[in-house]
Amino acid sequence: MKLLQGKKILITGGAGFIGSNLCHKFVSQSNDVVCLDNFLTGRRENIEELITKNNFKLLEGDIRDFDTCKKSVEGVDVVLHQAALGSVPRSINDPITTNAINVSGFLNVLKAADKEGVKRFVYAASSSTYGDSESLPKVEEKIGNPLSPYAVTKLVNELYANVFSNLYSIETIGLRYFNVFGRKQDPEGAYAAAIPKFVKAFTDYRSPVIHGDGEQSRDFTYIDNVLQANELAATTENQDAVNQVYNVAFGENTTLNELVPLLRELLAKFDAKISKVQIEYGEDRVGDIKHSLASIEKASSLLGYRPEYSLQEGLSEAIEWYWNDLK
Repeated sequence: MKLLQGKKILITGGAGFIGSNLCHKFVSQSNDVVCLDNFLTGRRENIEELITKNNFKLLEGDIRDFDTCKKSVEGVDVVLHQAALGSVPRSINDPITTNAINVSGFLNVLKAADKEGVKRFVYAASSSTYGDSESLPKVEEKIGNPLSPYAVTKLVNELYANVFSNLYSIETIGLRYFNVFGRKQDPEGAYAAAIPKFVKAFTDYRSPVIHGDGEQSRDFTYIDNVLQANELAATTENQDAVNQVYNVAFGENTTLNELVPLLRELLAKFDAKISKVQIEYGEDRVGDIKHSLASIEKASSLLGYRPEYSLQEGLSEAIEWYWNDLK
């Protein structure tokens, strides 16, 4: 795989979970990295080790402000756009803010990048775009109707990227992430992702709550697979690969009834009392899809994507980080 080296890279949402992992990776590979974050959901501790690095710059600002976006892209070769207001439930509770950040903010960064002459714009898309499509595995060209305001915003991102690629000179690549987990993932708050939220409950000796019957399944994707996909998207010289959207996943699905007991088993190795914590079930969550499983054929064929970490392999690396972070 070709390394991304010697470039100036803008990483929006660079203090967030995925963004901060990208910052660490590409700073270590001798790039000049600009991290843009407003710390609405990002964590300063995620990037504190980078602040003193000569090839890292923190720009505190909001993508809803176009002047900030213009400043952030100055001299940039590649944009890795991760900034967004995530969470399906949050978008249902506050669709206006979700739209302002995920759509207007996205358009600001994309327009600023194109105006600056940035060649490659890689952005975080989402598996939520598949909506009510029941076909499995999910293939990029077949989506359904969005089930939440969040899903609508991520679909609009893809539409804007496609229009810009057709009208202007900027190359865009969208990466539809499937349930990413790993180090630097925030377990706190009402809108935390499933795995860190379950881990947090277990470490507090609280019963984690599975919404629904637990038979809903997800294609859980370890963070290092996502880092690989971003690097491939940023460096590919295959012109057939640009101006496309790709699934980023492992290509296997796991039910919550399988996942949560596995988390309990792994955490019990650190504290035997966790093995006694019971699992509870609650009501279905509005806007959630029942099953998610990605086809990664397109990413494999055009980008050379080869995910290295299954759920089990990813958890074996991540669980110690979760434990230390939560304790």
